[in-house]
This record gives sequence, C-alpha cells and structure tokens, in this order.
Amino acid sequence: MTTSQGSATDPAKVRFGTLGAVVGFLVFVELTSGVIQGFYTPLLTDIARHFGVPDADVNWLEGGQAMVAAIVIPAFAKLGDMIGHRRMLLVSTALTAVASAAMPLTGNFWLFLVAWSMQGFYVVWLPLETALIFSRARSTGHPSALTRRAAGLLVGALEIGVILAALSAGQLIGVVPLPYILWIPAVAVAACFFVILFGVKESPELHGGRFDTVGLVLVAIALLAFTGGLFLLRVNGPASPLAWAVLVAGLAVFYPFVRWELRQADPVVDVRMFADSSLWPVFLTAGLFGVSVLGAQAPLSTFARTDPATYGYGLGASSGLTSVLIGVYVLMLAVGALLLPVATRFVTPRWALVGASGLVAAGYLLFLPFHATFGQTVTNMVIAGLGSGALVAALPAAAASAAPHGQTGVATGLTNSVKTVGGAVASAVFGIALATHADGSVAGTAGSFSGYVTVWTVCGLTALAAAIALLFVPPTAFSDRAG
Repeated sequence: MTTSQGSATDPAKVRFGTLGAVVGFLVFVELTSGVIQGFYTPLLTDIARHFGVPDADVNWLEGGQAMVAAIVIPAFAKLGDMIGHRRMLLVSTALTAVASAAMPLTGNFWLFLVAWSMQGFYVVWLPLETALIFSRARSTGHPSALTRRAAGLLVGALEIGVILAALSAGQLIGVVPLPYILWIPAVAVAACFFVILFGVKESPELHGGRFDTVGLVLVAIALLAFTGGLFLLRVNGPASPLAWAVLVAGLAVFYPFVRWELRQADPVVDVRMFADSSLWPVFLTAGLFGVSVLGAQAPLSTFARTDPATYGYGLGASSGLTSVLIGVYVLMLAVGALLLPVATRFVTPRWALVGASGLVAAGYLLFLPFHATFGQTVTNMVIAGLGSGALVAALPAAAASAAPHGQTGVATGLTNSVKTVGGAVASAVFGIALATHADGSVAGTAGSFSGYVTVWTVCGLTALAAAIALLFVPPTAFSDRAG
C-alpha cells in the first residue's frame, strides 16, 4: 500500500540524514537573501534623499534588478546543471557580495543603480539550492519529499530574514548614517559566500555538455526587451510609443529563440518542457502567481495608507500600522512555506499546490466585499499569505521533481523566470489601473478605487486559473514512486 505521495515509505518518516547539514547551511543563505530583500525597503526614501533624486527615480531600482534577472536565471540555472549547482551558487554569491559592497561606496545615484542591479544575482540562489538538494537527495530514494521539506525551510528562513532586516533597517536609519547602514547586507553576503564554500558539497550528478550561447543571447534579448517595455509602460504610461515598440520587439524575439532551441541537442532552455504534462501547469502557475506575489504588494501598502475621510476608501493607516500589515503578510508566507511538507503528509503534492492556489484566490477575492477595516484586510492577507508561502516553496520543488534528468536547474530556474515576467506584467497593468478612474479620468495623488478593485480581481482570478491548471497535472506528479 502506497502513501498519498506515491511512495512506499511514509513521508513523515523520511529524514534528511546526511543531507541535513547541507540544508542547514543553505538556510543561512536564504536568511541572507531575506536580508537583501527586506533591508532596503524602509530605506528607499532615505536613499532618494541621500542622492538628491526624486522618489519616482527609485522605480529604476526595481527595473534594474529585473533586467539582471532576465539574463542571470537562464544562464546560471543551465550552467548549474552543466558544471555544478554549488559552483554557480558560489559565483552568484561572490558577484552579489561585490555589488553589495560597492553600493555604499557609490557617489551618485546612477552608479548606485548599477551596483544595485548587479546585486540582483541573488535571484538565482533558491533555484540553484533546490536543484542541488534534489540532486543530492536522489540517492535516498525520496528526493521529492526531501526537496519539498527543504524548500519549506528555505523559504521560511527567507521570509524571517525579510522581517528581521526590515525591522532592523527601520530602527537603524534614525541613528546611523545611510552609507554605514548599507554595509550590513554586504557583510552578510560575504559571510554567506564562506558558508557555501566550506559547508556545502557539490551536486553528485553533473550534466556537462556545450553551453548554448546563441540561445542565451536570444532569450536575454527577448526578456530584457519584454520586461523593459513593461517597465517603460508603467513609468511613461500606455500612450508611450517607445514602451509599446520595445514590448513588441521583445515578444518578436521569442519566435527565433524557440526555433533555435528546438534545433539544439542541449539547449540553454529546453522549451519542450513547456509541453510536458507535469511541467506546463507548474510554469503557468508560477507566471500567474507572480501577478499577486510580485505585483500586488505596493498596492496593498498604498491602499492601507489612503485616507478614507478624504477619498472615501482606504484604511488611513500610519506607516507603523502599515508595516505591521506587511509584516503579518510576510510572516504568513513563512508559515505557509513551513506547512507545505505537513500538508503533503495528508494529500498528494498536486492537491497541495491546488489548495495553496485556492487560498491565494480566496484571500484576494475577499477584498471585493471586505476591505473597509484593518481587521478585514489583515484576515484577507493572512489567507493569501499562507497560500503564497506554500507556492513559493512548492513551485521550484515541483519543477525539480518533474524535470527531465540533467535539467533540474533549468526547470527550477524557469519557475523564477516566468514568475518574474508575471510580476512585471502585473506591475505595469496595476500601475496604469491605479492611475486612472473607472471613467478613464486621471487619478489624483491617491490610487483610484477602481484600480484597487482591478488589482484584487486580477490577483484572485489568476490564482483561481492556476488552481484549475494544476488539475490537469497527472495525479502522482511531483511524488516519489515506489521503487
């Protein structure tokens, strides 16, 4: 008799064993990733003031890292499969450390933007870690169960790092000059490099092969142009011909990229995986999930700060109360990630993914009738956060389980790539929606209520669509089969 995971062994009894040490060191890596992602957010206004630029220029920081991610993820994920996930994790950490150390040394905003963008090499950490763990867990006979458990711990550590970093930065900025504060993430990333160097062993199976440089150039151009066009669309508005031209050019380059990859024996991205019955719903879910997890957080913050006495909607929350709301959401991300392996003791991984997507859909659709009080907003974000945390952990683990042999890094990297694209699309759409009222007139300082309704509706429906797509996954996908 098999378990719900399709394995002859009860997944609750599967232990990390010797893999535990590697997972422990990688938990430190994800804590550091959380520091990077959480530390700077409370400082963005101070960074703008320090360099004497308007707040609007801070938008370029997000765009810069998105551009780097477009190149880094496919390249480093493929090289991880070829020459070693640990090796590429070290390279990406070293580059992130150099960029982090350069940030407090820059003398103007545009040099800071370059350093900030190069810090974006950290985006490949979680996909590489997931692929490394899955590769090392193959010998146990339970790689899927162990990878899910490890992914839950890693994402939990990531979100805890975000919370601790944001709280620390907010307290320090009032007593320590900005350039000195910026050294804290740099020191953390440098320490992270040595943790990987001395604590993490390489994947036992390396694919080797010849790197597809042409494929990388084509996909990089396509992603850079597409995400760049979306960014310009958000900044310049839908009337910008340049934004649309760049966007269409990016989409057009995907055609020769796919044609080229289909002719390669060892492509940088095996596009055939998008037709795999177990993988295409995962990639689609990642893209749809990116809409809410990457695109809806800024609207959540601005809605909380909007004064209902002036505009008739919003919570009128202070910055401190808004940080509590965001902190609760991030904490629920950690809880959801840690609960993922618990859930898969009772249901198959496929149903765990469906359930997580359902929670995200429920959380955002509840905003439509319930958004008038702080309590209602917190309740909605707790529900959405639990589902989101489970998906952040589950998607790369599911991709690793279903990936063709030798393509684990590519598959886990693709979940990040398509999630980033989904977030970029959502940011552009939501930015335009919040800037206009339902009648098409331009909104004032606060975002329009119709724009917030659009955000909640789109996030809820895309999560619901992801849940439906996952129903097409084979029932035993992402599971360890009996040997």
